[in-house]
Amino acid sequence: MKTLVIIGAGKGLGLSIAKRFGKENFKVALVARNAEKLQEMVTELKADGIESSYFTADIYKEEQIEQAINEIKVKYGQIDVVEFSPNAGNFPPTSVLELTTQNAKDQFNGVVASAIHVVNKVLPDMLNKNEGALLFTTGMSAMYPLPIMGNVGIAMSGLRNYITNLHAELSSKGIYIAHRSIGVLIKSAGSGTVNDPDVIADMWYHTYVEKQVWEEEFPKGITPSITMKDEDFTQNHLANFYTHKK
Repeated sequence: MKTLVIIGAGKGLGLSIAKRFGKENFKVALVARNAEKLQEMVTELKADGIESSYFTADIYKEEQIEQAINEIKVKYGQIDVVEFSPNAGNFPPTSVLELTTQNAKDQFNGVVASAIHVVNKVLPDMLNKNEGALLFTTGMSAMYPLPIMGNVGIAMSGLRNYITNLHAELSSKGIYIAHRSIGVLIKSAGSGTVNDPDVIADMWYHTYVEKQVWEEEFPKGITPSITMKDEDFTQNHLANFYTHKK
């Protein structure tokens, strides 16, 4: 059995991804800060016959990330796939005209620095096997700058740059790097529409299996509408990147 690690696991998209991969005989390790919610997710997954465990870590703290990854390796022996989409940010999205080093660094540390910590912990083993996958889920500001998302966009675009470079360096070494920039308001599971976390999770599983397109918007081809009001786009981005993980 292969092992999937979800960094920033929550009851929305994270749980759907856990179920989708779990149905394909993956063991699932959930990593986030809230032990109570993580336990509820594990209970639900085990009720579906999916082997799963949780490991608490604050993504702002490198030592906690390291400890969680080490504990996962002890329990499951190896990590085959990592899905990265943490609920980061101690400041709300801030206009580019209201940026401070504090709110920009906070986003950078929560998104980019934490990604680097995670990758540095799991990549050596993957390289030794010449096999593995790193899957990154972001919001639309990773690919499309928007002035009102100043601090978030700096971090998201920085993460995308990092992902792109990982792809360039690792694609020839058996490591699959993938990025999906989600451009919809994620709602409750069960609708069967592009807003359904189960649909997005299914997309991620097929992306992992097929290993064809490394980067893409979801839904494919979506871009921020030039007629969309700024506040509407902000609401969509926030709901996607922040609240759906809670």
